Amino acid sequence: MPSRALASADSPTTRSDGANDYRLPRPLHHRAKDLHRFRKEQTAAAGAVEKTAMPSRASLKMPDDEIRESIEQNQLKLQRERGTDLTIFSPRASGMGHHVGDESVSLEWSQICNDLIARVVSLYPQNFIGVCQLPQSPGADPKNSAAELERCVKMGFVGCNLNPDPSGGYFNSPPMTDKSWFPLYEKMIELDVPCMIHVSGCCNPAMHTTGSYYLNADTMVFMQVLLSDLFKTFPKLKFIIPHGGGAVPFHWGRFRGIALNNGKPELADIMGENIFFDTCVYHQPGIDLLTKVVPIDNILFASEMVGAVKGADPRTGFGFDDTKRYVDQAPISDADRKKIFEDNARRVYPRLKTTAPAKATP
Repeated sequence: MPSRALASADSPTTRSDGANDYRLPRPLHHRAKDLHRFRKEQTAAAGAVEKTAMPSRASLKMPDDEIRESIEQNQLKLQRERGTDLTIFSPRASGMGHHVGDESVSLEWSQICNDLIARVVSLYPQNFIGVCQLPQSPGADPKNSAAELERCVKMGFVGCNLNPDPSGGYFNSPPMTDKSWFPLYEKMIELDVPCMIHVSGCCNPAMHTTGSYYLNADTMVFMQVLLSDLFKTFPKLKFIIPHGGGAVPFHWGRFRGIALNNGKPELADIMGENIFFDTCVYHQPGIDLLTKVVPIDNILFASEMVGAVKGADPRTGFGFDDTKRYVDQAPISDADRKKIFEDNARRVYPRLKTTAPAKATP
């Protein structure tokens, strides 16, 4: 059930500088009834005590008109209202469900979701471009996801989601610095695509999916790479850590001190051309802090349109997830704002140059 879009961009007609701005991955919510039916039946069959037949993929019916209706009432509507022109679109993070069933179930569901993303892009090529989910599964070798990544890149996708915890909240996978991840990293570098580090739905009752699990995972991965030499091994590897980097900006001094105490460089040097945070932070002080402590070159604009934080802020009357307003008001220069809205995304997603030249080049 797709959801998560990177890169919404300001329309040239709405900015005084006339720039196209590219924003980072966030949610795509399809309301196709048959897709929900299929996933419900697939999940039930995967969890059945006795062997139960899986639903047939051929039975899944999603006419173009139904997809158009869903997109035009949600993402496209918000694009127009907020003056954006391009969204890098990926499957809905909480719907990836890597903890459901086994690797074969995850592969089929990932292919269905990724094919649906490709259909959205084909229907709205000027508005969306694809980022894929991978068929990860608890205990499965990460290298097994390389084939689906390559398939999606051939369809024109420019990046992928990478789940550091396919267990759904029990954190029993090796850290992302473990060598088991290396073959997948090698494929990402070969294909010239970055990954957004993003867990899926949480089945651990001790954690709320969007309120704690997501932020826990963001912070965990940053800490894993902080004390490692991962980016010395893979200098071209790019991680996008969402939700403003989890706890990192607020505890910048803590992480900086840990790094220095362990003989590591300054955090800005560790992030370099490898780690990037997005702007899915839903209040002005949070964005102000993000832009103050994190290098501007490492911040990508993102907005959860139909995402985890729905509705309008009663103090402002604007959507919590209308993060452009916060960036517009942040105490930074116009040149830095342009980096956040446009330039950094072009650098981090190099396939934009070839896959969507009309959208991603001046």
